[in-house]
Formats: sequence, structure tokens, C-alpha cells
Amino acid sequence: MRISDCGFNEILNKALVTGDLSREEIVFLLSLEDEADVKRLLETADAVRQACVGDDVYIRGLIEFSNMCARNCSYCGIRADNPDVHRYRMPIDEIIETAEHVVSKGIGTIVLQSGEDPWFTADRMREIIRGIKARADCAITLSIGERTYDEYKAMKEAGADRFLLRHETAVRSLYEKLHPDCSFDERQRCLNDLKSLGYQVGAGCMVGLPWQTVEDMAEDIVFVRDLNADMVGIGPFIPHPGTPLGDHPAGTLAQTLKMVALARIATRNGLLPATTAVGSIDPFGREKALKAGANVVMPNYTPLKYRVDYEIYPDKKCINEDPEQCHGCMQARILSTGRTIGTGPGHSLKHLR
Repeated sequence: MRISDCGFNEILNKALVTGDLSREEIVFLLSLEDEADVKRLLETADAVRQACVGDDVYIRGLIEFSNMCARNCSYCGIRADNPDVHRYRMPIDEIIETAEHVVSKGIGTIVLQSGEDPWFTADRMREIIRGIKARADCAITLSIGERTYDEYKAMKEAGADRFLLRHETAVRSLYEKLHPDCSFDERQRCLNDLKSLGYQVGAGCMVGLPWQTVEDMAEDIVFVRDLNADMVGIGPFIPHPGTPLGDHPAGTLAQTLKMVALARIATRNGLLPATTAVGSIDPFGREKALKAGANVVMPNYTPLKYRVDYEIYPDKKCINEDPEQCHGCMQARILSTGRTIGTGPGHSLKHLR
């Protein structure tokens, strides 16, 4: 798609004012290669961020409580068929105690993440949610995969506030290549159920996947805009040697930052994390993502004895570091970008309307 300098200015102005870009315009912006042009795109996204959500960056406390998984996603290091994973499940009491400790640090949201582990039934998740809520004043985000409507309902009634379920890709054919034992329609069903139940819903995708085109990535931006997602997690594809896609090249920082920028432009006041994955491919990746429109970080507070085994991709940022050290480090990284540290739960502005 060839567009004149005048046309580029018009697209950036539309991105700034309304964000209502066509697929063709999104493809054009994703195809930018000139460093000065990309810089203008990222600056536009940062201006949208400042206007729509302000300067606060919210810290979410991530607890990866189980690396058991029944799925065989082709890109994931904890896939069921990987025999080299040392599996674990945190005891329920330890999950609750860890969450209470994280909240004592002044963090307003706990993110409970796991593989798709059927041992953690809706009843067990309700016990965890209620246990945390009884001992700590915080919001709870779940990231535990596909469940039935009734299971989602039970966890929402127990006090869960948000649910992260990355759509991974909005293109059916690509989704089916990546998820040999999953259904594209079932993923969409889950996202729709979560919306209908009143969760603050997070979607998200990977950048630089095998077989992925720029047009595919544009579909992801359209998808999160149409979903009116409260949260959008975007990170680069990082190949894991214990997976069928282990020999493919990783996604790039440049393309990931363009996707973060376009997610900000499209969602306006959504919550966008500077993901651990983008920090894993570049020492300052998270800071760069914050400058491209992100406004959330999710440092890992999983106890060290477990976190080394939650290796969804290799060379994961901070995987061998003490969670206590991560707390101060993350605050310093946020402040280094000229941003402020948000307080409280940092609920979605879309949800609060």
C-alpha cells in the first residue's frame, strides 16, 4: 500500500483523534520501516495513551501457581507433551499467603496464572479467590484458560474481577495450526461468555509467529477493537526448543512495538501491559513498550522454587531473580520513563463507565 507523505499525516491524525483506522491503514502502519516514520507512529500512540489513561503505570503481581497443562499448543514450553518440564502445583494455602504478601507491597491487583490444569476446579478456584479476598484488599485477575460458562460464573461470583484469555490470533487458519487440540470457535465462545458475565476481559496475541502475515496482525488489532477489550497483552513469539516451533525465528522488537502502539490507538483507554516477553528480547523492552502506549507491568512474584519451572519460552526475563528484588527494580524502571506508579486496583476505564 503506497501512501504519500500527506496521506501518512492524515492517517496519524486519524489515529490520534479517533483511532478509527481501516484494515488497509493498519497494514500500512505495520509495514513502516523508516526509523523516523516508526518513531512518529510510536509517539502518536504515546500521545493517545497520555490523553486517554494518563501517566500512571499499574503494577500487577503475577503468581504462576501451576505449570500443569492439558493442552499441546505448538509454541508453549509447558505443553502437555513436553517431557522435560518439572511439573508443580502450588498448595492452595501457599497461593493465598503469597497473594497476601504481594498486596502488602502496595500492589492492587493479583494475577493468578496457570496452564490449563483440570485439578484446579471451579470449587478450588473459588476457595483461592475467597481466601485472598478475605485477607487482602485487591482485585483478582485470572489467567487459567478455557472453562465452561458455569465455571466462569462461579469464579466471578466468588470475587474474581478480571480474566485474561489471549485470543493468540484472530485468523482461524493460523489459530488451528498453532493449537492442534483446541477450537477457534471455542476460544471465541469463552471470550464472549466472560464479557457477558461482567468480567474485565483481556485478549492478546503474539507477534512474529510462523506463517503470520502483516495482514494477520492487522486482523488482531481489528479484533481487540471490536471486542472492546479491557486489556490487551501483546508480546513477541519466542521459540522454545521443546516445542514443534522451536526452530522458527523469534518475533522482532520493532514489529512488537508497532503492534503495541496500534493496540493503544485502537483501544484508546484499554489496559496494555509492557509484557515480560518484550523485556526478554531486549534489556529495555518494557521501557520501550511503555513509551509506545503501554500502561501496565506484571512482575513475577511466584516463589523462586516454582518460577524457574514456568518456562513457556526460554531465557524468560527475571526467571532466576528473587521476587523481592523485582519489586524495587520494576518501580525504578517505571520512574525512569518519566511515568508515575499507579495506586489501587487500576480497574479498566471501559468497565467503570
